[in-house]
Amino acid sequence: MPNPTAAMLVIGDEILSGRTRDSNTHYLAGQLTERGIDLKEARVVSDDAAAIVAAVKALSAGYDHVFTSGGIGPTHDDITADCIAAAFDAHIDIRDDARALLQAHYERSGQELNAARLRMARIPDGAALIDNPVSTAPGFSIGNVHVMAGVPSVFKAMVASVLPTLTGGAPLLSRTMPLMKGEGDIAGPLGAFADEFPGLSVGSYPFQKDGIYGSNIVVRGSDATVLDRAMTVLEAKFSV
Repeated sequence: MPNPTAAMLVIGDEILSGRTRDSNTHYLAGQLTERGIDLKEARVVSDDAAAIVAAVKALSAGYDHVFTSGGIGPTHDDITADCIAAAFDAHIDIRDDARALLQAHYERSGQELNAARLRMARIPDGAALIDNPVSTAPGFSIGNVHVMAGVPSVFKAMVASVLPTLTGGAPLLSRTMPLMKGEGDIAGPLGAFADEFPGLSVGSYPFQKDGIYGSNIVVRGSDATVLDRAMTVLEAKFSV
């Protein structure tokens, strides 16, 4: 049985402008690989409601799980929650359980739960809250979409809250063999090797060291026995 599939949707003008570097996709990819969920697509969209709604609808229909990051804070440009609600045709408003979490948090810190902060308690009907042990303001899951913060530390905490609730498949294993040969020299035999093991993913990643071109050959698969056999064949193929 194939592994469940996933997509990542990164939301925010700050990513597309280059002001902020997206590290969340890299982190999520590693976590999903360990869980046996195959990340198949990653998109970045601006703070544009129509674009967010369209992306959510398309990704939700195409994959088993969708993870979003960004746009669930207290400011006017944090529109993700409203867009997710629109994508699922769900009513959205301040929810009592989310409000209670925020109320307790701001009382502990001696701050006011003002109108701006209350925006973070707006949750679409039918959604389940995602725990946020870092800064309390929750994310939420609705349908197959998991809506999380863009701040990396909070995103990581929310991923840790969500992943145990998801059914994964066989974790993807990886083996790497460095070759001090350029891709042009290895392309033919490497293609033949890939044809010999159609159930494995075979990639070539070039590098340069001390003026010499080389390639890291990366072989990925979920069956350790097949992977080990493939690496033995690969080493023999390039041993001369």
